[in-house]
Amino acid sequence: MTSKTRATRRVLVAKPRGYCAGVDRAVQAVERALEQYGAPIYVRKQIVHNTHVVKTLEARGAVFVEETEEVPEGAIVVFSAHGVSPAVHREAAQRRLKTIDATCPLVTKVHNEAKRFASQDYDILLIGHEGHEEVEGTAGEAPEHIQLVDGLDSVGSVRVKDPDRLVWLSQTTLSVDETTETVARLKERFPNLIDPPSDDICYATQNRQVAVKEIAAEAELVIVVGSENSSNSKRLVEVALDHGADASYLVDNASFIRDEWLQGVTTVGVTSGASVPEELVAEVLARLAAHGFEDVEEVESVEESVRFALPHELRKDLRAEV
Repeated sequence: MTSKTRATRRVLVAKPRGYCAGVDRAVQAVERALEQYGAPIYVRKQIVHNTHVVKTLEARGAVFVEETEEVPEGAIVVFSAHGVSPAVHREAAQRRLKTIDATCPLVTKVHNEAKRFASQDYDILLIGHEGHEEVEGTAGEAPEHIQLVDGLDSVGSVRVKDPDRLVWLSQTTLSVDETTETVARLKERFPNLIDPPSDDICYATQNRQVAVKEIAAEAELVIVVGSENSSNSKRLVEVALDHGADASYLVDNASFIRDEWLQGVTTVGVTSGASVPEELVAEVLARLAAHGFEDVEEVESVEESVRFALPHELRKDLRAEV
């Protein structure tokens, strides 16, 4: 790639982008449940954090609720990709709900780490965003052991029982660079802080951040397709700005793009969050082409081949039908 001063209007499209394996699995779980059992299929919280995906599934008969108590007794409910706490599983059992757990396996890994370290009486510093569903689910695994660390500003307020029995875990969709900085600050206070046995920030989050860094270095403007409540999408905007883009915006779809963003711009970078279907990216590219950005180059930074099997509840029922 050449420098930003190129005269031809062009678009650099990051690869990988869009759906990750966990999102694909969760969306397929709702679709398969609708096919097997018929509507309505209840889903606790948004199955993934994308407005378009939620509306599409609603049109097919999915009913999204905030809490398990809103689901009629005995009905089918799907738990979202972000995971739930043990308390939610207990509530579902009390209401005799048939549950389909679409929690991303990489989130489940963090849950299992939390349970293991809590059973060994470690204090756990969970790096993440307060109020995010994934954080609530993980914290619910061992609330008496887990303390939330929401960014650098909260490091100073951390209090622990034993600084020699201390481990950090993280939400899977954070900025890799920011998390590294937060951990470094924590280790200044607690030198014996233990790292998790494997990286908690998921492969897709990391790969999409690596990819956006590459295109941001060449683009005056980076457009990130994703919804406002998508943590990993918002992190892509931040990463783009930190790595060379003059401007970066989060858009739910092509209609959110403002003409004034394109004035004086010769190179636009485009990427999408891990819960964004490719059709929304195609619409953005069409919108840019209508403004003269017809030279499109896909920039691949890393190859992805991860796939996850459907939730076991659906696989079990599929076997029973054969």
